Amino acid sequence: MTDLITIKEKVKEKYGKLALTGDSCCGPSVRVESGEACCSGNSNTVLQPSQSAAAEVSELVGYDTKELSSIPEASILGAGCGTPTKFAFIKEGDTVVDLGSGAGIDVFLAANVVKGSGRVIGIDMTDEMLEKAKRNAADNGYTNVEFRKSDIEERIPVDENSVDVVISNCVINLTIDKAKTFREIYRILKPNGIGRMVISDLVTDRQIAEGTSLINPDQWCGCIDGALTKENYIASIKKGGFENVEVLEEKIYIEGDQVDNRRITSLVIKTVKE
Repeated sequence: MTDLITIKEKVKEKYGKLALTGDSCCGPSVRVESGEACCSGNSNTVLQPSQSAAAEVSELVGYDTKELSSIPEASILGAGCGTPTKFAFIKEGDTVVDLGSGAGIDVFLAANVVKGSGRVIGIDMTDEMLEKAKRNAADNGYTNVEFRKSDIEERIPVDENSVDVVISNCVINLTIDKAKTFREIYRILKPNGIGRMVISDLVTDRQIAEGTSLINPDQWCGCIDGALTKENYIASIKKGGFENVEVLEEKIYIEGDQVDNRRITSLVIKTVKE
C-alpha cells in the first residue's frame, strides 16, 4: 500500500522545486517544440524551461497572450491544464480564492479584474511558492492580493460564506481526499447562487485503485495517479455539497500510449453554491 504521507511530501518537494528552478512536473509540456507531455513520468524528457517557454506552455492550454503580458512574468510557470479565469466571469469588487496558487498567475489575472474594491487570496502549501508569489506581488505593486499557507484538503483559511469565486488550475487532482477539499470550497463560498467554483483539472479513463501498490508518488505529483475518472470526479464534487455540476470544456490532454495506456483529459468545471 502506498503511504499517503509520502505522496503529500513528494508533492511539496516537486512543487517547491518548480518554484526554485522552473522544472515543472505538470503542465502539458515543457518541451514545447515536440509536444511531449512531462506528465508522462519520464523525467529524462523534461527540460528546464525558459520564461518564454513557460509562457508558451501557458498559451497552449488557453491563456491569452495579451493577458499574460499584463501580469508579473515570474508568475508564469507553465504548470496548468486549463484557464479557469477565462470561464469564471470574475468582476470588479469580487472576492476570489485561488487554490494551489503557485507563483500567482491566476491570482494576478483575477486581481487585474477585481481592482482595488476586490480581493484575491492565493492558497498554497509550499513555502517556496508562497515566497515567490509574495515577492511577485511586492515587486509589481499589487495591493489587492494576499497569499496564505494551507493544505486545502485539511482547511482553507478563509471565512465561511465569504467568497464570490473559487478557482483552481490542475491542483485538486493532487489532493488525496477530493470530496473533503470540495466540502471546504463549499463552506467558504457565498450562498444563494452567488458563490461559484470554476476549476480546471485532469481526469482519467482508467483510475488506479486507492491504497494499492500500483500508485506511483512521482506520477501522482505529475497529475496522473491521483486523477479520478470523470464520473468519480463529478461525484466527489457532489459529495462536497454541490448539486448541479457543469462541464464547460473538455480536451484530450495525454493520449493513452504515453502513460500506462491511460488517457488523460482536461476539464473545466463550474458549479454554484445554492
